[in-house]
Amino acid sequence: MSSRDGDGWIECSCGNKHWGIHGAAGLLIFRQSHILLQHRAPWVHNGDTWGIPGGARDSHESTIEGAYREAIEETGIDVKLLTPVHTFCDDHGNWKYETVIARATDDLVAHEVNDESHELRWVEIEKVESLTLHPSFRNSWPELKKLLDNFIGPR
Repeated sequence: MSSRDGDGWIECSCGNKHWGIHGAAGLLIFRQSHILLQHRAPWVHNGDTWGIPGGARDSHESTIEGAYREAIEETGIDVKLLTPVHTFCDDHGNWKYETVIARATDDLVAHEVNDESHELRWVEIEKVESLTLHPSFRNSWPELKKLLDNFIGPR
């Protein structure tokens, strides 16, 4: 078993191509009324859009392991400063993207680690929709926002 065997494109049951032979996972990090968003570099798939750190899962990884590994690679965060609270699944039949929602401590610091990120920014939840969002993140955002409301409470 290869330690990095998840990279590659797959056509899902809905006819779209997705990155991640074994599916993909991302990390939606929140603290107070803000979430951490990644401005994707222009050269990546759906580049120059905003989304969450994430990517292809490897065959041996759990959802949390894959989401954490991708977030560390892209943002340099210390995952010991996170508490996972929920996992949201965007299921396409033979492919799925799982979003781990995690609460961050005030000590969590993120920065661009590689050239996949153009910028990282804490964005107020109510202002997320004002950004040009990654298409898949944009489609999932209404449901993710409802879930966040359960963990954050009224703003």
